[in-house]
Amino acid sequence: MWALLVLIGAAAVSAHLQDLAFDGQKVFRVIPQNDEQVEIINSLASNMQVDFWQPDSVTLVRPKMQVDFRVEADKTFEVEELLKESGVEYRVLIDNLQAALDAQFDSRARTARHSYEKYNNWEMIAAWTADIAAQNPDLISRSVIGETYEGRPMYLLKMGKSGPNKKAIFMDCGFHAREWISPAFCQWFVKEAVETYGKDTVMTTLLNSLDFYVLPVFNIDGYVYTWTNNRMWRKTRSKNAGSHCIGTDPNRNFNAGWCTLGASKSPCDSTYCGSAPESEKETKALADFIREHLSTIKAYLTIHSYSQLLLFPYSYTYKLPSNYEELNSIARGASEQLASLYNTKYTYGPGAKTIYPAAGGSDDWAYDQGIKYSFTFELRDTGRYGFILPESQIKPTCEETLLAVKYIANYVLEHLY
Repeated sequence: MWALLVLIGAAAVSAHLQDLAFDGQKVFRVIPQNDEQVEIINSLASNMQVDFWQPDSVTLVRPKMQVDFRVEADKTFEVEELLKESGVEYRVLIDNLQAALDAQFDSRARTARHSYEKYNNWEMIAAWTADIAAQNPDLISRSVIGETYEGRPMYLLKMGKSGPNKKAIFMDCGFHAREWISPAFCQWFVKEAVETYGKDTVMTTLLNSLDFYVLPVFNIDGYVYTWTNNRMWRKTRSKNAGSHCIGTDPNRNFNAGWCTLGASKSPCDSTYCGSAPESEKETKALADFIREHLSTIKAYLTIHSYSQLLLFPYSYTYKLPSNYEELNSIARGASEQLASLYNTKYTYGPGAKTIYPAAGGSDDWAYDQGIKYSFTFELRDTGRYGFILPESQIKPTCEETLLAVKYIANYVLEHLY
């Protein structure tokens, strides 16, 4: 009972913190038509605090690109005036971020129980990893692959029927702290595997023939921080020497074209690449695990949001991967499967060409390690809610994404190398 009261108390405190934080903040969408208009967005970002949602840095903004960004409440009028004066087309995607955050939780009454159709905080997810493994010992085992900067264990679930010489697929969620729909999908995937094993022929075959490594939350410290202090936090929570700014973008911290295109050397930027490749404890733990299991891991899937994209290498270069045709065809098939349920349209292709260059990503790194089936999902939506997708969309998002993941896994199983 005491633990429950503490949980509820903590939730109330965090809700109060968030109330103070985002009232009156707006999220804008602009599509700059030319270099002059790109320059206007650049000057805006240099004169005030702008949080870029899409793309994730002002340096990536190009003409004709859809650009979503968040501004502080006291700057919204100024921003609108500037955009109007300069003739930059814009619309307000989210008029009051706090109201949208409140609406994200579909029921104000938060149960203290884990739910697959609600966003769960880290304590609930950690407890769930133990429970689901304990309840399904013949299908799931839990291990710890490392610990975070703040000392939290990084739990990994291994799913599959035990058998000799099994190949594996590695999937992680929650790289960027504010992308809550991502960990929700990893939990959903595990639930579906357990519930449909022995009933659904595809899932049964997959679990009999392959192992799945599922890391439900990669950037745990950041995720905790989005629940307690700042819902819009993205990076890790490590301290940076010589800077008051906290955190590194873990998806710029891998040794794949590290800190070249689309990554920043400034610790205050949201795309900061870190002091060196794998400078983050989380990144190193993941990379070490994959290196140790390279002979068995045949596919790597990393789940992000938002934009409805299915990307594959490369992001750190415009060069195409050697098996481009194959990856493109898998992405097409997976996107078609995904759309078959709710008609959700995904765009697919190599990262740099499809959206923008970004060096140091985990998918490129895994691919360069020899894992030739490497994909990044950017889940719903395309900006109406962005990072604050309402809970009512968890189920449909997870259901459709599951179809795409099963499609990829099935392909991998039929093309083991």
